[in-house]
Amino acid sequence: MTDLIVIFVEFAIFALVVGMTLVISRRVQTAALTGRRLRGEAKGDEGVHRASIVQDRRVKNPLLAWIQSSSSLKDDADRSKLEKSLRDAGFESPSAPALFFVIRFGLAIGLPFLFLISQSFRSHPMTGIPLIFVALFLCGVSLILPQAAVDRMAGARREALEREFPDALDLMVVCVEAGLGIEAAFIRVGEEVHESHPRISQEFEKVSHELRAGRTRAEALRNLGARTGVDAVNSFATLLIQTDALGASVGQTLRIYSQEMRETRFLKAEEKAMRIPVLMTIPLVACILPVIITALLLPAIIDVMRTLVPALTHMGH
Repeated sequence: MTDLIVIFVEFAIFALVVGMTLVISRRVQTAALTGRRLRGEAKGDEGVHRASIVQDRRVKNPLLAWIQSSSSLKDDADRSKLEKSLRDAGFESPSAPALFFVIRFGLAIGLPFLFLISQSFRSHPMTGIPLIFVALFLCGVSLILPQAAVDRMAGARREALEREFPDALDLMVVCVEAGLGIEAAFIRVGEEVHESHPRISQEFEKVSHELRAGRTRAEALRNLGARTGVDAVNSFATLLIQTDALGASVGQTLRIYSQEMRETRFLKAEEKAMRIPVLMTIPLVACILPVIITALLLPAIIDVMRTLVPALTHMGH
């Protein structure tokens, strides 16, 4: 019973420290938000544009909307940054930032609490400074791991888009040279690669939806490059915008760019193949080389142990 009381007292101290940290962080964020708003009043057009973006991405769930309005997510800059990170990872729902906030701080509070409760069931529970240190460590890890997981998923999605894009570009070249317009080519390619390349198909479908909704081709292509974050797609969007502005042949431009993409893919594959001998050096040195050295030196070592060591022993006597 005494150990349980000690654990609850230590948890209360831990909760007090976390609460004070959150209060101080909240005040710093409020001051920073006030400064940003004061600076943003001088940027009328930018403020109106940001306000329109916030209205378009309104959270419908009342609880999540309250969490978003009462946390650091009410800052447009912080929320936009988090939304972009989550979109890159594949989470495009307007409520994704609020859910991410709940999961992150739920883990930061829940894991230390579970750890403190688990200590009450041990015969020799951890107490004192080590207990507080482990709880704080779990809290810090819980704050870092969700963002690290999102960043890893975003990187994997970008790699998948970069891998899928050349095949979709080849199909687009075929569609354009067959007589389809660029809008119809986006729709056709998106339908054809839906099963094999779902990510690039989804992005092409978004482009076609934006074009149907009334956006200009340049705006839809810029949004495509901004959403994916892939250099090849950004270059593709810029190339189509410039081709449209200059009045050049779209089919010929796409064919030249498709050829460059195939050459780039070949060079990347060749680069990975050239890295294999270097990577093989590590297991060769760490595993095979010691075995070879042992096999070569073992007979000599055995001869020394059989002849030289007894001789030296007799000479000592």
